[in-house]
This record gives sequence, C-alpha cells and structure tokens, in this order.
Amino acid sequence: MSIIDIETKRKLREMGVTALADAFEAQDDHLVGGMPFAERISLIVDDAHASFTSQKIDGLTRRAQLRYPDAELRRLDLLEKRGIDRGVIANLATCTFIGRCENVVFQGFTGSGKTYLGSALARAACQHRYRALYVRMPDLEEAWLASADKQGGKEKFLRKYAAFHLLVIDEWLLDEPGEHVRGMLLELLERHYDSVSTVFCSQYAKKDWHQRLGGDVHADAIMDRIVHRAVWSETGDANMREHTASTRR
Repeated sequence: MSIIDIETKRKLREMGVTALADAFEAQDDHLVGGMPFAERISLIVDDAHASFTSQKIDGLTRRAQLRYPDAELRRLDLLEKRGIDRGVIANLATCTFIGRCENVVFQGFTGSGKTYLGSALARAACQHRYRALYVRMPDLEEAWLASADKQGGKEKFLRKYAAFHLLVIDEWLLDEPGEHVRGMLLELLERHYDSVSTVFCSQYAKKDWHQRLGGDVHADAIMDRIVHRAVWSETGDANMREHTASTRR
C-alpha cells in the first residue's frame, strides 16, 4: 500500500514540489514496506532532493549559454604538451576561486582550447550551483551599444552582467575596444570587483593588454581590477581543433 494517496500526490504537485511527488510514486512499496515510517520518508526526501538538484543544475547549465555545453575539465587532452598545470586545473574545478571572487585568465594561441576551458569552467560552476554565463566579447559589445538606445538600458545591461557569480568573456581584446566600450568594461569590472568572478579567454599576453585597452588611465583602471586577483593559465600553441579533427578520422 502506498505511503500517501492520490489526492495527497495531487496537492504536492499543485504546491510545486513535483520532485517530492515523483519520489513518493517511484518508491517500491515491496522493498521498503517493512521499514519504519521515518526511514521511508528520509529515503523519499533524499531521492527528491537529488532530482531537484539535478534539475537545477540542468537549468543553470542551459541558461549559461555555453559554447561547448558538454565541456568537462576532467576530459582535457594533451595537458603536458600544452604546458597546462594539472594542479591549477584541479583547483579551478573545485570552484573555490568563485567564493574568493578571483578572476581566471586562459591565454594562448588560436585553437589552443581557451573556449573549451572557459565553457568547462562555467559548467563546473553550474554543477556547484553557481549562476554562470558565457559571452563572446563582440556580442557583449553589441549588447552594450544596443542598450544605449533604450531608456535605462545601460543600467539594466550592467545589472544583468554583474548578477552572475561567474562571467566568461571569450575573445577578450581580440579587437581593440573603443572609448565607449572601455567605459563599459571599467564600470562592469568595478561592479565585479570583490563581488563575483570573471574568466577572460584571450590570445594576448598580459603585457599586451594595456595597449589594446587604449594605453591610458582607463586601461590602468581596467587592468587594476583584473590582474591583482587572477589565476593565469597559458593554453600553449597546440591546435586543439586540429587534434580533435584527427582523432575523429
């Protein structure tokens, strides 16, 4: 005999606790029929919580808009050849850097796997139930310029992109940003500083950033909000697109 009746299950679903209702239905009464009531309830809540957590992680991952939704830090290839420190990656996978509001920089040549690493790190953040978002720098710039045409658009833009625990900016400084975009970056990173974490995926080494950011006081201020609390990982010069294509032949 079921531990609850059909009407109770209906009420659970009506209250929005579908995972709990499903856990009640899924429990095999023949296997747990002799168990004390408290133990049965504990098993049901454990199952419901596991389902709820899985659904929440799936939702966070979907909303993160990852370039590679299935990317995983534990599935990285050619780490030694690329000069990537396994210890650094293992530490990043714990996502403790997010709690410390630290930034991460993946820097390397075209095709060296920066985008995959950014996606994998954002996915790991989602699995730790952090809100994450992946965005290409050109798309971020386009969204900023579009916001200027709307009343209160710029403030809404800044609130949106400052609301994520982890923001992954791909193709960082691929094109030199104009004055208006540099102003946006300064304001956005000011809101990020000591509050959330940002991942930068860039072809350019740190020594080149200042000049590409305009080489002025804006560049000083932007750099100041990034480099002092950042984990740097070079991704080398191995072309991972070529490597992936060759393994599929």
